[in-house]
Amino acid sequence: MTNAGHIYWYGVAAAVYLTSCWMFAAVRWFHTCQEPKERHAYVWPDRKLLVIIYLMATVLVPYVVNPQSPQAWTLFKSYFPGTYYFYGGALFFCFFGTVKQWRLWKTANWVGTVFTVVAMLPLVLDAWIPGGMLTASGARLWRIVVVTVSIGMMGYCGVAMWQTLRWMLETREENYSNPEDFPMEFARRVWLLPLVMTLLVWPQYVFDSPRLMAVMNVLLAVFNVVMLLFVLPAWRRQAFVPESAEAATEENEPRDEQTEARTQKIAEEIEAFVCHEHGFLDPHLRIEHVVEHCSYSRTYVSQVFRERFGGFARYVNGLRLEFFDSYMAQHPNTTKDAAAQESGFTSYTAYYKAKEKYE
Repeated sequence: MTNAGHIYWYGVAAAVYLTSCWMFAAVRWFHTCQEPKERHAYVWPDRKLLVIIYLMATVLVPYVVNPQSPQAWTLFKSYFPGTYYFYGGALFFCFFGTVKQWRLWKTANWVGTVFTVVAMLPLVLDAWIPGGMLTASGARLWRIVVVTVSIGMMGYCGVAMWQTLRWMLETREENYSNPEDFPMEFARRVWLLPLVMTLLVWPQYVFDSPRLMAVMNVLLAVFNVVMLLFVLPAWRRQAFVPESAEAATEENEPRDEQTEARTQKIAEEIEAFVCHEHGFLDPHLRIEHVVEHCSYSRTYVSQVFRERFGGFARYVNGLRLEFFDSYMAQHPNTTKDAAAQESGFTSYTAYYKAKEKYE
């Protein structure tokens, strides 16, 4: 094959990658399940950011149009190491940070955004402006800037992975009345993706190889399609959290009168908030919310939940199941999904799974 033929296929491979990005963004934006349409921010916390990130690949169009352009090639090969680690960290912070109600995730993402834009903007302008704007020495200097920022974003992404790992380790079913409130299985599947992407984004840059880039583009296009199929379902409608650790070894504390009195007081405080004040109707009720209404620490409250109520999730969902039956009897014309949401479940699917598990 002639050199011109090779260049043609380099452009085609890049076009395939861009098309997969645009398809991902379009489908991710317009495809939503009917049931949670009114709760986009809850069901898909990363939806808008994910669409923006995939549309950002549009800046690579100059390479698709003219793969022979040195400016377009410099932009194209720098784009992946220069942005992918930021994208990975941003999505970790956005998705799991929102789930965990971690307020700092926006600040962390804005800082990463500033560094990434500063590094990439001159290369984007150089590729889009006819004739370019950077001199040869300027382009070489800016490639060093891109590598430096990329290494910094690797650290940023590493912090995001570390924070997500912390959330995974602390997530147990006894922390959540609705296990769907933290997607444990989803977190496990995507947690190592930045490491996998490293094997794709760096070889073409290190070896300055359009051929490796073409191969990477095709692989990334396939990855985008697989990822799209994987993330389309509303994750909060699936039970991702494994069996609880409620059967953990209980503290071997002497059962004296003082201990019994304390246990009884905590049990009464739990019942007052969760049952009598209808705290169980909050679909996002977590054990720390109950602790806020008790006179003792989380350790004691968790122990009382296990000893007196069979565990936090079992007790809360048992009340919800009873409320569901009562609500359906009082409102025979309502839908099961509406009754489930009135009862503290996120959906009828969540109700059905709780019924199977706890009855």
